[in-house]
Amino acid sequence: MRTWAQFLSAGLVWGASFLFMAVALGGVSFTQVAWTRTVLGGLTLGLVVLAVRPRVAGGPVLPREPIVWLHFLVIGVLGCVIPFLLFSWAQQSVTSSLASILNATTPIMTAIAATLAFRVERLDASRWLGVVVGILGVVVIIAPWSSELGGSLAGQLACLGATACYGVMFGYTRKFLSGRPIAQTTFAFMQVGMGAAVMLLLTPLLAVGPVRLDAAIVVCLAILGILGTGLAYVWNIGVIRDWGPTNASTVTYVTPVVGVVLGVLVLSEPLSWNEPVGALVVMLGILLAQGRVRMPLARRSAQAG
Repeated sequence: MRTWAQFLSAGLVWGASFLFMAVALGGVSFTQVAWTRTVLGGLTLGLVVLAVRPRVAGGPVLPREPIVWLHFLVIGVLGCVIPFLLFSWAQQSVTSSLASILNATTPIMTAIAATLAFRVERLDASRWLGVVVGILGVVVIIAPWSSELGGSLAGQLACLGATACYGVMFGYTRKFLSGRPIAQTTFAFMQVGMGAAVMLLLTPLLAVGPVRLDAAIVVCLAILGILGTGLAYVWNIGVIRDWGPTNASTVTYVTPVVGVVLGVLVLSEPLSWNEPVGALVVMLGILLAQGRVRMPLARRSAQAG
C-alpha cells in the first residue's frame, strides 16, 4: 500500500504540474515559474538529505570527486534548467493538456538518446518499431495538416525539445553515473540541487521582474516546487526500490491522463480528437520501445536464440 501510494502520488503531482504551471503563468513570467520550482525543489530535497543523511556502504553522504559534481551539473541543466524553461515557455501558447501529452514522449526520446548518442542500449527490430510508432504518434498529436497551428507549433516543438533533454539526461546518467555508489535520495538532491544552483546564478536574468501574486498562484508555485520537483522525486525513488525501474516507469502512462483530465475539467481547455488518439499511438510506441510488447517475428527470434 505504501508503494502504491507513492506511485499514485507521484503520478498525480507530475500530471497536475502542467495545470500548476498554467495557473502560475497568470501572475509570473515563464522564467520565474521555472526558477521557483527548481529552487524550491532543491531546497526541499536538501532538507530531506540533511534529515535522512543517506549513505551507501558507509560512504559519504555527498560525493567527493569533482568529476561527479560536474556530471551532476550536466544532468541538472539537462533534467531541470532547460526543460523547465521550455515547458513554461511552451505553455504560453499550448494547453496544459497538450503539454502533458507531449511529455509522455520522454521514453521514446530516451530510447533514441541511449542507443544513438551514448550507446548504452541496443534496440532490436521490435524496439525500433516502437520508436517509429512513437514518432508517428507525435505527428498525429501535432496535426501538421491543421491550418490552425499558428504559434502553438513553436510551443509543441518546445515541449518536444524538453523531452529530448530528458532523454539525453537519462542516457548521460546511465553512462556516467548509474554505476557509482550514490544513495538514490542523494542522487535526486544532487540533480535538482545543481539545477537550482544554476538558476540562482541566473537570478538577475530569470527571476527579476513584475509579479502579480494571489493565493492560487502562490499555492501552485509551492506545490510545483515542493511536491513536483521535490518530494515526488523521493516517492519515485521508493517505487523504484520496491518495484524496479521498469515498473516504476509506468508512471509515464499516468501523468498524461491526469494532465488531460485536469486541463479539461479545471481549465475548460479544448481537446481535439487527434491529441488523445496520438497519445495512444505514443503509448503503443513506448510499450514496443521498452520491450513490454514485441512483434511476433522478434519474439520467435528471441526464443530461437
